[in-house]
Amino acid sequence: MSSNLLHCIRQINFMKTCFLYLLLLPVFYSCNEAMKDTVDDTNSALVSSNFVCYADGKTPNYIKRIRDAIFVYDSELRKDTAFNKQIEGMRFIPRGVFMMGAVGDLALDREYPKHPVKVDGFYMDTYEVTNADFKRFVEATGYITIAERPVDWEELKKHVPAGTPKPPKEILQPGSLVFKPKSNITQLNYISQWWSWTNFANWKHPEGPESTIEGKDDHPVVHIALEDAKAYAKWAGKRLPTEAEWEWAARGGLQDPIYPWGDCDVNDAPYRANFFQGTFPNMNTVEDRYENTAPVGSFVSNGYGLYDMAGNVWEITADWYDENYYKTLSVSDTLENPSGVKKENFGVGPSALHSVIKGGSYLCNDSYCASYRVSARMPLELDAAMNHVGFRCVVDIKE
Repeated sequence: MSSNLLHCIRQINFMKTCFLYLLLLPVFYSCNEAMKDTVDDTNSALVSSNFVCYADGKTPNYIKRIRDAIFVYDSELRKDTAFNKQIEGMRFIPRGVFMMGAVGDLALDREYPKHPVKVDGFYMDTYEVTNADFKRFVEATGYITIAERPVDWEELKKHVPAGTPKPPKEILQPGSLVFKPKSNITQLNYISQWWSWTNFANWKHPEGPESTIEGKDDHPVVHIALEDAKAYAKWAGKRLPTEAEWEWAARGGLQDPIYPWGDCDVNDAPYRANFFQGTFPNMNTVEDRYENTAPVGSFVSNGYGLYDMAGNVWEITADWYDENYYKTLSVSDTLENPSGVKKENFGVGPSALHSVIKGGSYLCNDSYCASYRVSARMPLELDAAMNHVGFRCVVDIKE
């Protein structure tokens, strides 16, 4: 193997297919009508006020009123025994209308313009899907995640230049991307400086084959690709949230908050999320006590009682990603239950398709990512898996 090829092997692109491609180049609600007044009362409370920030145990009275109104409606829905079992461990998110998109000075161009959106009510997982949750799924189904499967050369060669030779077997081993920053990084232009393709890294071995999730049952599962998240959701009788549903839920009843807890700076203690303190990517001061993932629910919940809607791990949504999607939408007409850009707008192959991920992760920092904001949105390639990406699910309300 040439030294150039070996060098390329170490240069990891953001997503797995792109990584391998570059590697080879050098060698060539409807809800119950009887409860309508309760829901409408809840919605009017949701958009009536905002606040700087809050912490568990110091919840403002108007957030308590939102939760009280939600409790009444939630209790009615849970009288259906079968449905109550399906939504165990989930929180009711009422329907509502909001201005989706850019909030705060750190908002990026892809978050503009703000546009009116209406979503129906639904249930959302209180916590990100954990290792224990995913283990039960795997034990019940025998499912093998994308990161655990060898790279399919017959599929890959469809997306590289004609005549590209098949790479050595060791390059096609199962694996995933792991955060392993090089020393003395001063330029943040090349993510291959901190992302490393690691053979046999997967949800059971998040930092590589020698690592383990023993003692981390309550941590969010990682190294999950879109296909894996959808498989789990189907098994659980749930689905992935749309980007609009996710953002509406993350706001927790607040009007235009920057973060799920309000507008107080993410960097102000006490910390309200698991994120990267210090100088990214080399010096994490771990002031929030967690260098990697944290047990779910370790930080403050939002107004709807959802935990870790900022930081910890990125969360996969059902929408396809287009950085210019918002610019194609009306800023005056309300979009009802949007499901993102159409798949037909993209080319062919895994590298052409990206899903929207939301919420940021334990690697986010104001100097680089800052995506623990509710309006932040990033792409995740179709078959990509990384050790800071997970998910949570939603369930539609029964008519």
